[in-house]
Formats: sequence, structure tokens, C-alpha cells
Amino acid sequence: MSTIFPGRFSAKFDGSFVVFIIGMRINHLLQFSKWIPVAKAMPPMIAELKKHPEMGLLHVEQMFYWRGVATLQYWRSFDLLHAYAHMREAYHLPAWAEFNRRIGGNGSVGIWHETYLVERGNYECIYVNMPRFGFGAAADHVPVSGRLESARQRVGKAE
Repeated sequence: MSTIFPGRFSAKFDGSFVVFIIGMRINHLLQFSKWIPVAKAMPPMIAELKKHPEMGLLHVEQMFYWRGVATLQYWRSFDLLHAYAHMREAYHLPAWAEFNRRIGGNGSVGIWHETYLVERGNYECIYVNMPRFGFGAAADHVPVSGRLESARQRVGKAE
């Protein structure tokens, strides 16, 4: 079980970073042969990225929602994320080619992603009575005190 940190914590990271959210949506629930291979494609990629931190992944969280699954990922830079997406010897390109071959535009499974480039100091987060989670697991996990007491102060907009 994860260690719970009683009290209030935030995350501190020196520099910019990338938030990348990627997921799949099952459009036709009974077409198991279509969506199960898509669902199985992500875990080897995440394992590969965790094994090779030099590729730029800082942390990942898995999420489930009605008809789908997603990962919330934190990356050191957009350039490293982009390089991984196009790396011929990595898991991503073959999985992407297989998706296009098996699924293409048939509508049985949807995939999506969103990419956010976060500049230094332009983020705010709080974790109360939580294990290290999200960006708090990707960055330094720091107690909330002093200048970190309010959301405005954490994001550097205190008046």
C-alpha cells in the first residue's frame, strides 16, 4: 500500500514540463477482438519508458472511465515525448501501425491524446492526506507552508 502523507503537500519542479494525457474509448463494447489489443498496447510502452528514464517520462497515472482507459503522463520536455513517439526501435510506432491496420477508421475503438506544455511556475497543485500522486509523484513532494499556503501563492500570482 502507498504511504499516506498526512497534511498538505504540493509539488515543486525547476523548469518547464509536459502533461500528456492519452486514452482509448470503446465505441462498440462487444467487439472484444478490436478493443482488447488496443488496451494491451499501452502497458509495454509504459514499462519501456519506466525502464529508460532518459527517454523523458517523469511519472504516469492510470485512469479508468466509462468505456475507456487513459494515462496521465508527465514528461521532461515536448521534444523527448515527440522523439519517443517517432522512435523506430520503441514500442509506440509498431503499436500505432497495428492500430491503423486493424482499426483505422472503422469506428470500433477511438484513441485520443492531449498535450500541455507547462512553463516554469505556471502550475499549481495540492495534495491533502494523499500518497504521492500525479505531479506530486513526478516532481519534488514538498509540505505546504509559507508561500505555498494558497493556490494564488503556489502559482506565483499572490497580490
